[in-house]
Amino acid sequence: MLLLRWFINALSLMIVAEVVPGISVHSFWSALVAALILGLVNATVRWVLILLTLPLNIVTLGLFTFVVNALMLMLVSAVVKGFDITSFAAALTAAIVLWLISLITNWFIRDTAAAE
Repeated sequence: MLLLRWFINALSLMIVAEVVPGISVHSFWSALVAALILGLVNATVRWVLILLTLPLNIVTLGLFTFVVNALMLMLVSAVVKGFDITSFAAALTAAIVLWLISLITNWFIRDTAAAE
């Protein structure tokens, strides 16, 4: 299941690169590496930022999470060669599109797992 999610996240990054101007992924290999690094960053750094920005997140009713996610994407683009983000606006748009894709794929995976 973990490998499936990794593959889906890499495909999601490829879709985002096609849909959002200012995001580019040079190859599927770059998308796989970016998805892996993004998962590691989300597991380590993101929760600290969410905790530190909790008051702001409460005031914005959770919408500030998209800003934190955009910052995580920008961090990954700084580390992974072949995954480029040109602006914060592009990263914020990408964070929203990734959330939508994740929402849909999680719905399908949950339905598939429940059917088994």
